[in-house]
Amino acid sequence: MKKIFLTIILFLVTITGCTTTTNTPTKRVEDFMSKYQALDSDVLSQLDRVVSNEATMGDDQKKEYTSLMKKQYQNLSYKIKDEKIEEDTATVTVEVEVYDYRSALNNAETYYASNKDKFTDDKDKYMDYKITEMKKVTDRKKYELIFTLFRENDEWSMDDITDSDRQKLHGVYQD
Repeated sequence: MKKIFLTIILFLVTITGCTTTTNTPTKRVEDFMSKYQALDSDVLSQLDRVVSNEATMGDDQKKEYTSLMKKQYQNLSYKIKDEKIEEDTATVTVEVEVYDYRSALNNAETYYASNKDKFTDDKDKYMDYKITEMKKVTDRKKYELIFTLFRENDEWSMDDITDSDRQKLHGVYQD
């Protein structure tokens, strides 16, 4: 009888302990970041929606850009820097490190400004050039993101991320 009682107590402590550690603001943010790294279907669907609505790219360019973003997601790294909880709201500060595609885009814009004559024949040529430059990127950049969360019915949920934070995850954020 004593063994059964102890087993039940141990089981309840284990269940309660596991539930508590998986329901924290930091854990929610880690889950979010992991979805990017694992190329989760929700993340890829969102990427497909954004890229398919891009009017400045042709189909081949959209495929190449999508491939660049997948590479970005799989290779992003992050570090939780801080978690602050105040009653039913929280913030989690994260440092992400991503490929610095912004530098390639800036260089392409500078090159284009002084070499417009090389791009007048074909409107896709400039986009092809930008994507080619992005493919060459090996440098990485760190950004800080602050995620906001709220607790409802004892569950932590994340607010949508801002456009600037999404640009940081994509490595195209303009400081």
